[in-house]
Amino acid sequence: FTIVYNSKFDEKLMEDGYINDDKGRYSNSNLFELYPTLNKETSSIVRSITKGEVVIKKFQRIVDFKGNTYCTHNITIPIVIKGKIMGAMELVKDVTTVDYINNEDSYEEENREFTSNTFLDSSKISFENFITRDLNMLKVIEQAKIAAKIQSPTLIYGESGTGKEVLVQAMINYSGISRKNVIIQNCAALPDNLIESILFGTYKGAYTGAENRKGLFEEADNGLIFLDELNSIPYDVQGKLLRVLQDGSFRPVGSNEEKHVNVKIIAAMNVEPLKAIEEKQLRSDLFYRLSGGMIYIPSLRDRKKDIKLFINHYIKEYNNIYEKNAKGISNELEKFFMEYNWGGNVRELKHIIESMIGVTDRKILDVQQLPAYLYNRVYKIKENDKVITNGEPVYNLEAYNLKNILKKKEIETIKKVLEITRGNKTKAGEILGIPRQTLKYKMDKFDIK
Repeated sequence: FTIVYNSKFDEKLMEDGYINDDKGRYSNSNLFELYPTLNKETSSIVRSITKGEVVIKKFQRIVDFKGNTYCTHNITIPIVIKGKIMGAMELVKDVTTVDYINNEDSYEEENREFTSNTFLDSSKISFENFITRDLNMLKVIEQAKIAAKIQSPTLIYGESGTGKEVLVQAMINYSGISRKNVIIQNCAALPDNLIESILFGTYKGAYTGAENRKGLFEEADNGLIFLDELNSIPYDVQGKLLRVLQDGSFRPVGSNEEKHVNVKIIAAMNVEPLKAIEEKQLRSDLFYRLSGGMIYIPSLRDRKKDIKLFINHYIKEYNNIYEKNAKGISNELEKFFMEYNWGGNVRELKHIIESMIGVTDRKILDVQQLPAYLYNRVYKIKENDKVITNGEPVYNLEAYNLKNILKKKEIETIKKVLEITRGNKTKAGEILGIPRQTLKYKMDKFDIK
């Protein structure tokens, strides 16, 4: 079993810090020479190549020829050409923790395998599944319930990992629309040159090889279509989408025939809409058509009350999955979680708890079980704008985060102008130099009353 490619040493992807000599060592080398602790009988690579199976393993222990220890999540996929298995591709995520490395003798290799029934069925997601005490998030749920029952389009905006798709799944189930009439499409996963034909269909002869095919909108007629990563749709195709929103009409690619559909549209994006408009990722007229039904999901760092709720929920969930008995987290770890910025939001917290429970049998999770990328951020004592990390003073760069500074100033300015105009949004918009609709969007986003 020879490794013919490793993305770690691809010159286009290579990160700083790798030694050039390693590239030759890892290329065209025997798998079991590089990772001598792998078991040939249970290896996911061997199983995938010999049996043609897709293998998913979590918390697999790997020690390389240099003696470095890793804990990884893997998915291994057979490469099949003309019915013959030619090899396998493995995608690997490093979830190694400091505690795992320092106490490797105390752990048994899990190699736990997963099937699709391990995870929540989207058809069973409801608003009752949402975990929150945050007033803004409770408001989001109420907005989503109303939006689910009406035909008007909805635009959901929130950072990556805030739970946009989960909210949409709850809306679909709450709407009463049959799942048979629901189409879900991540627009970022489609090639730019095919998006139009996939969404609106094709007419035979439109281009070489084109046949009469229904598009997703026609498939979703009298139902619902969810377009995730809306801003990934090419600018010109967004104009065609706007027409569907306005009167339900469109023309398949290469056709002069007008078609009409009755489709409820839900769209989502993780880029701030006004920024996307500025960067020509989103048409302003499309945004204004969608903004009347816009729902903003706040980030986890703005929902501090929910952090403990999520911690307890995911500890319980992964205790059941990994057959562990964790009871909670230490005070030190709780303090870190409450101060952490949570760039990956709820998704990041979920995977951190999963990783910690997977590599330890301790009942109280502590900083030692944190993924390695977080560990060095734990020991810090703030001194004005400085941070003490492992005894060494380092500037607290978060204090100089321009985005956060500008956001705070923007909120203060809007509140002040609204005071001056006694809540008159039209006058406030004129003073701020922005349209009233944009001001309303910002007020909803920042929860300004």
